[in-house]
Amino acid sequence: MTQVTYHGHSIVQFEHDGVKGIFDPYITGNELTDLKVEDVKVDYILLTHAHNDHVGDTVEIAKNNDATVIAPVELAGYLETQGLNTVGMNIGGAKEYDNFKVKYVQAFHSSSFTDDDGNVHYGGMPTGIILTLGDKKIYHVGDTAIFSDLKLISELNGEFDVAFVPIGDHFTMGISDAIHATDQLIQPRVVVPVHYNTFPPIKQDPENFKQALETECQILKPGEAVDFK
Repeated sequence: MTQVTYHGHSIVQFEHDGVKGIFDPYITGNELTDLKVEDVKVDYILLTHAHNDHVGDTVEIAKNNDATVIAPVELAGYLETQGLNTVGMNIGGAKEYDNFKVKYVQAFHSSSFTDDDGNVHYGGMPTGIILTLGDKKIYHVGDTAIFSDLKLISELNGEFDVAFVPIGDHFTMGISDAIHATDQLIQPRVVVPVHYNTFPPIKQDPENFKQALETECQILKPGEAVDFK
């Protein structure tokens, strides 16, 4: 069984043959998510970059579940000092974990983590993540501006069954750039818009994205799963 579920902002949860994982678990302070930290049961946590609205509740979830955190190497190093079991990866690298595969690819953004004392920790390069679950290939684009190598990433890694693409603008691509990135560069079978409506600066109507696309778009409410085609 393979299931991929959206939970608001950039949170994506997956289950494949009994192994469970979650991307960017920003739950506390996220009014759009349907998740509660104490209810999350996962074996792996995958992080695209270090911003607080993506690292989120990683420390608590990892400790609650004895989960492995997969993250850009600098961020993994910081989280290891917090007592977590981490695997640091970097752009271009791929690795098999149990019955799934992770590949880190480029994104254009920034990446730092601010701790409770206001100290800023460098988080390494921002990334996108390609996740292979059996015969399904998922591309979590991460926080990014549009850039031409999105097309090269797609060409080198094969057709994606689903891509999670940010549309919020202000901090990432807005709708117009996300339309071009989806239809002309990434060209997935299905696209799911993410990273919008969580904060006032990124308020967007995802229907405007969907209606302008050539690619099939699934606008998912928190807790809804991708319908793979």
